[in-house]
Parts: sequence; structure tokens; C-alpha cells
Amino acid sequence: MTIKYNEVHFEKVKKKQRNMNAVKGLLFLSPSLLLFSIFLFYPMIRTIYLSFFLTNQAGATTVFVGLQNYIDIFTSPIFMKSLKSTFLFVLFTLPGTIIISLFLAVLANEKLKGIAFFRMIFSSSMGVSVAAASVFWLFLFHPSIGFFNKILATVGFDKIGWLTDPEWALISVSLSTVWMNIGFTFLIVLGGLQSIDSHLYESADIDGAGYFYKLRRITIPVLSPTLFFVITVSIINAFQTFGQIDMLTKGGPSNETNLIVYSIYREAFVNYQYGIASAQAVVLFIIILIMTLIQFKFGERKVHYQ
Repeated sequence: MTIKYNEVHFEKVKKKQRNMNAVKGLLFLSPSLLLFSIFLFYPMIRTIYLSFFLTNQAGATTVFVGLQNYIDIFTSPIFMKSLKSTFLFVLFTLPGTIIISLFLAVLANEKLKGIAFFRMIFSSSMGVSVAAASVFWLFLFHPSIGFFNKILATVGFDKIGWLTDPEWALISVSLSTVWMNIGFTFLIVLGGLQSIDSHLYESADIDGAGYFYKLRRITIPVLSPTLFFVITVSIINAFQTFGQIDMLTKGGPSNETNLIVYSIYREAFVNYQYGIASAQAVVLFIIILIMTLIQFKFGERKVHYQ
């Protein structure tokens, strides 16, 4: 009888302790939960809610329209062009950013005299704001006094309207975006390279492995978790690009650079169509979610965890 009583008492004490630990955990989490609720969960729920309504200029709901806002955007040639431009922008910027950053990181990882200076140069774009970098690229792309057109004129080619020609605008913005993103990606990849155990390379050297063999068989596989991270983050950032579009082209010419985020901005803060803007924001969220899930589903298979 005493043993049974002790077992029951012990279970009660354990249950009480678990409850106390749960309460403590919630107390520690409460500041984060509060901030997430205010700045993430509420805006997300509010955006989904607004996407089913027409609103006035103050953003207050007026008429429930159900899925009509979604029907309107998917039957809008401007929004469909915005979708196309956004995917092209991701296609233009992602490979260039990753490949150039990896190349620079491999160079900067070599143990050479003065390499620290080049590491600083390669990562310098990270310390420049999007606004300042966009002004710099505006000068480079200027049709009359721009650096690129001066080079073209020197070698006898006609000047190009880098930001005013529909054929070149998206490519030009993509080029500037690659430069802006290289600094961050370079630092992350360089950190991954420096964490690789040097004994792996020493063993490969003993076996007579060449530079490119080591790069293909050691560096890339061991670096794959870092590459997986930067690719995922770069995809998300590319879909959320806004600053350089606003500074360089304002979504033009002919909506060629009217990416989804800039389209949301125009609908909400220029046209005051908050319902349409919210529907576009929900679509963007779904696209990013799907792309991220695809990346985790197929990309993670090639990740080599040590």
C-alpha cells in the first residue's frame, strides 16, 4: 500500500514539475511571442483578411468581394507581366550571385600575403545601403555620362538606354543587384570554407589529388550546407527585391521591371487599392513558400552534413 502511494505521489510531483517547466518556458518565450504577434502574425492575418475586401483610401474595408481580388489580379496583364519579370529577375540574379561569390571566396581562402585586403574589398558591397548603391549604379547606367556607355562609345558601339530600354532594363537592374548581394553571400561562403578541416586537404595531397579534384570532391560537398543556406536566402531575397527597383526604374519602362513587391507598393500606396495589394502579397507569400519547400525537398538531398 505504501509503495502504491509513493508511486502515485511521485507521478503527481512529476506532473506538477512538467507543468511548472511548461509555464517557465512560456514566460521565457512570451517576449518573442508578443513581438512576433505584433509584427508578423497580425500583419499576415490582416493581409489575408483585406485580400477579400474592397477598401477606401484609408484602408478600411467597405465591401466583401470574396475571391474577386484574386480573379482580378490573375486576369490582369500587368500583374502577369510582373510575375514573369519577377521569375526572370530571380533567374538572372541567383546563379550570378552564387557563382561569383563562390569564386571570390575560393580565391580569398588562399593563404597569400595581403589576402585580407582583398577579403575586405570583396565584402565591401555589404556595407553599402541599397539607396547609396543604386545612386552609384545610376551614374554607371547614365545614357550620356555613364561609364558603360563611355566604354561602348570608345570601342565604336552605339549607346544603350540601360534603364530606359525595355530590352535592357531588367538585365541592368539584375546586374546591379548581383553586385549588391555579393558581399553578404561572399562572407557566408568564406566562413564555410574556413570551417573545412585542413586534414581533408592534406590527406588528398598525400594521395596526389589535384586542385580541381579537391574542389569537386572535398570543397563543394563539405560546403554544401552553406551553399544550401545561401541559395535559399538568395531566392527569398530576390522575390522580395524593392529598393533598387524604386531607385533605378520605378517599375518601368513598360512595366518590364515591375516586380511583385513593387507592384504591391504601387497598388497600396499609389492607387490605394489595399485589397488588390493584399491579394498580391498573399500570392507572393505562397510563391516564396512553394519555392522554399521545393528547395528543401530536392536541394537538401545533395547536402552533405559532416
